[in-house]
Amino acid sequence: MASPESAETLLETPLAAWHVAQGAKMVPFAGYNMPVQYPLGIMGEHNWTRESAGLFDVSHMGQCFLIPEDGKYETAAAALEKLVPADVLNLKPGQQRYSQFLNTEGGILDDLMITRLGFAGHEHWIYLVVNAGCKVEDYKHLAAHLPKSVTLKIADNLALLALQGPKAVAAIAAHAPALADLKFMTSTDLPVAGIWCHVSRTGYTGEDGVEISVKNEDVEALANILLKDERVKPIGLGARDSLRLEAGLCLYGHDIDTTTSPIEADLKWSIQKRRREEGGFPGAARIQAELANGPARLRVGIQPEGRQPAREGTEIFADGRRIGIVTSGGFGPTAQSPVAMGYVESAFAKPETPVTLVVRGKELPARIAAMPFAPHRYFR
Repeated sequence: MASPESAETLLETPLAAWHVAQGAKMVPFAGYNMPVQYPLGIMGEHNWTRESAGLFDVSHMGQCFLIPEDGKYETAAAALEKLVPADVLNLKPGQQRYSQFLNTEGGILDDLMITRLGFAGHEHWIYLVVNAGCKVEDYKHLAAHLPKSVTLKIADNLALLALQGPKAVAAIAAHAPALADLKFMTSTDLPVAGIWCHVSRTGYTGEDGVEISVKNEDVEALANILLKDERVKPIGLGARDSLRLEAGLCLYGHDIDTTTSPIEADLKWSIQKRRREEGGFPGAARIQAELANGPARLRVGIQPEGRQPAREGTEIFADGRRIGIVTSGGFGPTAQSPVAMGYVESAFAKPETPVTLVVRGKELPARIAAMPFAPHRYFR
């Protein structure tokens, strides 16, 4: 998880001192000094999130807005659709979608969340959340390709929290009752315990929960309020990684990158029918061809036999030859077994297909597995 940055160059989120006060072990990640675990430990934090409510600081992520100068949502949506394959035009106020920035070859520059704001008077604004390690390049990409009719507003004044788990919404709804009925992949703007927030019912753990955008100066007060609830504990990057792996969710720079298309990555569900048919986004020819004919390789789940995990970079063999590689792997506390994902030639992508993993020169039996490894429990 750690990046090679030196401590002198690391950025900090507004909660850096708060993490230390909570007993966090801090590590470099995506250019930031971030908590990898708290005294509960990675395994305990993982299980707590699956059973109750985990509070994550994801303020290192990039937040920005696209604002059409003419006040028309369609202007901003049309501009963004030239960069992503999702149907942005038909988002309703408050609705959210997952998508990807693509290069001209259909490779993924970054994955992101797109929201049409629902706040009165701002329904024409588009709110984006992008990955920490990509945000500088993402902002450059947007600035270079947006027309003059759409303004990019980078929101460095905002922090971001994720409250995840089966008791997460009940914990935050104690301070903002309207959130109890918020639907999955929708958002609203409202005060939480008197602190103004943008709250979306989403997350990256496979569990029900919310992400909360809040001003930098208010985030510590909000974190403390949420943490007073006995259902809530702070969770670090270690458990965040094992949770998203069990949920079968991609990590940019590992499971997806500029060499992979959304179709290879098994993300075709994120490209709505209109966009599949019309194209009009970077790399559309490749993606339409892969939709029609199938990709040469496909992201799959991998279930090693035994107890030894298969880490990123592990080679996958079948029929006496290399057919792919593991991109994420580790022990799944909920699955109670090693779990992994990676890419294999499409002919070997069917679940239950036997494969061989080569770990430190040793051959280990495994099989292709359906994902997720832990059931998604989103609020529909």
